[in-house]
Amino acid sequence: MDAPLWIDTYAPALEDLPQPEPREQLERTVGEPMNLVIQGPPGVGKTAAARALAREVHDDIEADLIELNVADFFNRSKKEIQSDPRFEPFLAGRSRMAKRDMINHVLKESASHAPVSGTFKTVLLDNSEAIREDFQQALRRVMEQHHRTTQFVFTTRQPAKLIAPISSRCFPIPMRAATTDETIGVLEDICQNEAVDYETEGLEFIASAAGGNLREAILTAQTTATQTDEITMQTAYETLGELGDDDRLLSTLTDARDGNLKTARKTVDDLLSEEGYDGSELLGELLRVARSRSEFRSDDITRLHALAGEADLELTEGLDDRLHLTHLLAAWAEGRRELRATV
Repeated sequence: MDAPLWIDTYAPALEDLPQPEPREQLERTVGEPMNLVIQGPPGVGKTAAARALAREVHDDIEADLIELNVADFFNRSKKEIQSDPRFEPFLAGRSRMAKRDMINHVLKESASHAPVSGTFKTVLLDNSEAIREDFQQALRRVMEQHHRTTQFVFTTRQPAKLIAPISSRCFPIPMRAATTDETIGVLEDICQNEAVDYETEGLEFIASAAGGNLREAILTAQTTATQTDEITMQTAYETLGELGDDDRLLSTLTDARDGNLKTARKTVDDLLSEEGYDGSELLGELLRVARSRSEFRSDDITRLHALAGEADLELTEGLDDRLHLTHLLAAWAEGRRELRATV
């Protein structure tokens, strides 16, 4: 899709956020550097809400909003972090610094620099459930040092993964899954602005299929409009039939079963960081695909379900979804090899 994404083109202003409760809570924070945790399921507009707030409070958003996608940032190599134009001034002459120290230095320097306009700046930490506890401890101290000039905004699907010293310093902004009517309203406005012909039934079908994930609904609508020049029940159905991650989910399972754990782990990582799954959601999707495909024997599926119970608990309590899911796949593959060896 070469055209600009609708989720970017139609990023809402603060006053246009579709959910009234978070909108009102965020409006009350305008003008003071209040630390926030914007929490809720994938695709409900957490990052869009944080950016809308930043546009409202900063005259120079390019200079005074520092945005870090934590899942991406922490998974980068030292060279990738150092060559990022946002961080080059902070890391000049520090190529021998350990990655851990490099990340801590970037976070500290991002917070310590004076705002370009106004009295404070915003550091947005997206997908903040991926911040390791030791980095959170260091970040807590940075928050204490610069609380007068820097506002920290955390967006997360799993607020329980933030340590108490951080969450206690933040005002929580809960966001729920969008209702079908709210999603339809957003899609109608976009279609009218884009001069896309649509039927209400087609938008209802997309909204229902998205299950409250507004980002997914907007991307599906744009894909449908781009491919067919209209959004009807039929074109939406055809688009949704082509979308989805079942092929990648299946390849994850088959790669793990065949011993290609490195490839399986890479796919899991992509699904978590790029597609917005949380660990428990991705586990459920893996189980669904395993049950629906003839590639797996009944004993394979039974063992996978047995391992999934323990993995689900670990995902609820742990800090690294990728680690726990990879461990599940490795244990599943190892059990299969042991079973074959005894036959």
